[in-house]
Amino acid sequence: MSYRPAGLALRLCSFSPSTVLTRPRAVRLVLRSGHSCFFIMSPMTPRQDEAAGLLPALQRETYLKPVKRVTDQLEIPSLDDRQYRVIQLPNGLEALLVHDPETDKASAALDVNVGNFSDEDNMPGMAHAVEHLLFMGTKKFPEENAYSVYLSSHSGSSNAYTGSCSTNYYFDISAKPSNGEEPSETNRSPLYGGLDRFAQFFIEPLFLPSTLDRELRAVDSENKKNLQSDQWRQHQLEKSLSNPKHPYCHFSTGNLEKLKTEPESQGIDVRQKFIDFYEKHYSANRMKLCVLGRESLDVLETWVAELFSGVPNKNLPQNRWEDEVPFNKENLAMQCFAKPVMDSRELSLFFPFLDEEKLFESQPSRYISHLIGHEGPGSIMAYVKSKGWANSLSAGAYSVCPGTPGIFECQVRLTKEGLKNYKEVVKVFFQYVSLLRQTAPQEWIFNEQREMADVEFKFKQKSPASRFTSKISSVMQRPLPREWLLSGQSRLRKFDPGMIEKGINLLRPDNMRMTIVSRDYPGDWDQKEQWYGTEYRSEKIPEDFLAELSTALNTPAGKQLSALHVPHKNQFIPTKLEVEKKEVEKPAVAPRVIRNDQIVRTWYKKDDTFWVPKATLMASIKNPIVYASIKNSAKTKFIADLVRDALEEYSYDAELAGLQYNINLDTRGLLIDVSGYNDKLAVLLEQVFTTMRDLVVKEDRFEIIKERLIRGYKNCELQQPFTLIGDYVSWLTSEHDYVVEQFSNELPTITAEEVRSFHKQIMSQLHIEAFIHGNLYKEDALKLTDMLESILKPGVLPKEEWPIMRSLEYPPGSNYLYKKTLKDPENINHCIEYFLHIGSKGDRSIRAKTQLLDQIIHEPAFDQLRTKEQLGYIVFSGLRGTATTYGFRFIIQSERPSEYLESRIDSFLQAQATALQEMTDANFESHKRSVVVKRLEKLKNLDSETNRHWAQISNEYYDFEGARRDAARVEKLTKDEMIEFYKTFIDPTSPKRAKLVVQLIAQGTSSKSKETAAKKEEVTPPISNGTQPVLITSVRDFKVKMAATAGPQAVHDLSEFEELDSKL
Repeated sequence: MSYRPAGLALRLCSFSPSTVLTRPRAVRLVLRSGHSCFFIMSPMTPRQDEAAGLLPALQRETYLKPVKRVTDQLEIPSLDDRQYRVIQLPNGLEALLVHDPETDKASAALDVNVGNFSDEDNMPGMAHAVEHLLFMGTKKFPEENAYSVYLSSHSGSSNAYTGSCSTNYYFDISAKPSNGEEPSETNRSPLYGGLDRFAQFFIEPLFLPSTLDRELRAVDSENKKNLQSDQWRQHQLEKSLSNPKHPYCHFSTGNLEKLKTEPESQGIDVRQKFIDFYEKHYSANRMKLCVLGRESLDVLETWVAELFSGVPNKNLPQNRWEDEVPFNKENLAMQCFAKPVMDSRELSLFFPFLDEEKLFESQPSRYISHLIGHEGPGSIMAYVKSKGWANSLSAGAYSVCPGTPGIFECQVRLTKEGLKNYKEVVKVFFQYVSLLRQTAPQEWIFNEQREMADVEFKFKQKSPASRFTSKISSVMQRPLPREWLLSGQSRLRKFDPGMIEKGINLLRPDNMRMTIVSRDYPGDWDQKEQWYGTEYRSEKIPEDFLAELSTALNTPAGKQLSALHVPHKNQFIPTKLEVEKKEVEKPAVAPRVIRNDQIVRTWYKKDDTFWVPKATLMASIKNPIVYASIKNSAKTKFIADLVRDALEEYSYDAELAGLQYNINLDTRGLLIDVSGYNDKLAVLLEQVFTTMRDLVVKEDRFEIIKERLIRGYKNCELQQPFTLIGDYVSWLTSEHDYVVEQFSNELPTITAEEVRSFHKQIMSQLHIEAFIHGNLYKEDALKLTDMLESILKPGVLPKEEWPIMRSLEYPPGSNYLYKKTLKDPENINHCIEYFLHIGSKGDRSIRAKTQLLDQIIHEPAFDQLRTKEQLGYIVFSGLRGTATTYGFRFIIQSERPSEYLESRIDSFLQAQATALQEMTDANFESHKRSVVVKRLEKLKNLDSETNRHWAQISNEYYDFEGARRDAARVEKLTKDEMIEFYKTFIDPTSPKRAKLVVQLIAQGTSSKSKETAAKKEEVTPPISNGTQPVLITSVRDFKVKMAATAGPQAVHDLSEFEELDSKL
């Protein structure tokens, strides 16, 4: 029988106590044709008269329900060692099964074709609320956190998101059984238990009444987190100004007022409303499932058939919106002026566009956005930048929902002069469009795009398991041939000039909406957006300006600005993509030092794991003067931005061809990294270092970048508190570090001449430490290093002057408090970081115990502080490493005062001391296994290996086997050791505990903060070790009293890695 969800946990009829209703059991048969099907062995559903006792007792029958195998021939990257199979269950649920023999993490994701576009008009956020509530217990697993506890105990995690027309749920978990052997039908991995719990959300969720209020408050907190985010505010403004007859206008997140307070005041049972929403929209035939594990495809197929065949199929049609469009005639030829929270200046042009749902072979928007968004010579961006009007430009199309045309957007970040001349920028845009209208679509441009898309797909590397399953389950909702599920969105297959021309012809002034974002212009905003309170003014574009734009669009051929033209052929397209793959018994654990002298130290590792035609060079330009003062650090930041600015046009083609570079500050000076396809990597590398050496600081560009940097740092101070608080803790735990407000204060005083002088100073004397990793031979790596030296020709920086990284040592029993009032007057969220200093980063025992502590505490902390106590949407606990120390931290962003948050963390930690003592040996061993699995998890791609090795090189510990050694140490830990560790470093009553609390205090107030203040007398007295917190009023005075640790103590002597001979 198929379970029928009547009222979720309720069945159509009742049974006698002796009746046992079991989950359907799948038995696979292999037919002579080679195909397979399943007997779904199920109890027969009794008719209502049988349940009433009018007919004999419940009988069982067996009936055939075949599982349809759709395809197992997917188009895959050349190095993909996975096996794939697409199946469809009898209930219409489609699943992609993935057998990955090497994965450490198994995963599953399910995408339901329903989202916030299906919300009722008077209850915005319903789909989002259902997403939250669905996790709160099922009939089979009624405990509200049974799912998260199971995942956590097997190195797993979960998440979900609600989109406009889909809701996506996913989890990951350890891929191997606890005995460490390969999984099979009889030796099940934890994936089976995860799938069992996961499937029940879509079969019999409980929507527990006890969790309703909490989860709606979590939704409300999530919404309040975004209230001061310009990204959310501007997007909602566009939606709110759209056609009210199309669901694009919806407010997607929801809040407590609309989801609870208002409907309950009208006598509405909100829990039943959410159940009704689930009943109405959740159906097996609307669901796409992706499951990835080490198990064979046959085993995965058996499990999916067994566990997901019970998902009810209501044969619902696909959610489509074909009768209305987001922007009709009344919504077009409009201009909107909006006031942002941050000091930003943006020009956005929106055009109703093509419906590309079925144009996946040609994807005409990619051709158009490639040209309009280009930054090389002849582009819109190159021209408006040369005029001093713009800092950046982006363009592209995005889909709205099935059945509705997409939207093409061009966004320009304006300079001060650009804001004054925004009309001229729009005219330049339409002049370029006129050029495209007069120039037939060029097949060679499409072929360049297609060639790079093919290369990118061919050498695509693995991503984390849950990221893969979540993305693919969403892609499965699209009408792609199932063989193209992995490649359909990536590859370009068909040149369609007709559709390209049709798309270009939609870029017209009469088919446009224009938004100008500025805190200063025009200043006469006369309306407020309903959900976020954004001030704005909306009106028709003046007729005279529309006429000017029409003239620009109809510029005769050859009369456009001479600086505008289509791009030249891209010389960076890689042509040498060979990889010499050699069988290696075991990949090398560490890179080797192949050069080590007064100027350069070069680390090198040939890729022996991923076999892709890519490489990375990372170079740390060490110079102690960079961090000698805040002003020096700010001047170094100028240098990095000026180099990027000078390279913008040149490097854009390289970026299109899969080559990237970056230049920024690191802990020892400047860090330059260049990565991508190794064929042309040396060409870009040479240009980057030559530009850095020959940097010309032009007054006009300096002033533009100076204004941008000052504005950027001031805007940083207006970001969400949880994104800022880590910088303050780093400042208070490091010997040399600076925070945003210090840069904000220093930048205005710096002149172009000072930067020119400082640039010469940095370049004159330095030491280069480089790491070269990938598809390059040793001789290639040495040549690249030689090239760096020959370009820079630096003076020797004596080893005695190389920067030394140290952290502050918090003494046992110390208790410090730092408070900072946030700059945004409208922000209502406080934030706390509660940091416990534990000890030396190089102490393997401390590392192992802290990692195990993280595993033990993580799920209970989230469950108690976020789910149960609803302190805020942002609740985090985890490790915090500094340059030389290890610690543990909590971060909470909340409307409640920081003192209250601190007291709740104290209470939680005290309760966890008891929980640790009472923990069973089995659970303790399970936590240890989870840590070991996480530490030994295999790297997914070349970049992840590069970053791991570079971390060990740059932190100067050279602990390349750290993950394996940490895991080995964790395996030996005893419960008694952890109890003693907890009593010493974590327990709030410990006299040896070293603690730092940073409080970021909001200026705004909310109902929760007032409520907490009113109940202040009810707050439990703080749990303490008897020490009073010392308030830090002067950071310098504080640091004067603190001892610094020793610098990094290398695990291995450098000589152990040296390979300085000339052998290849």
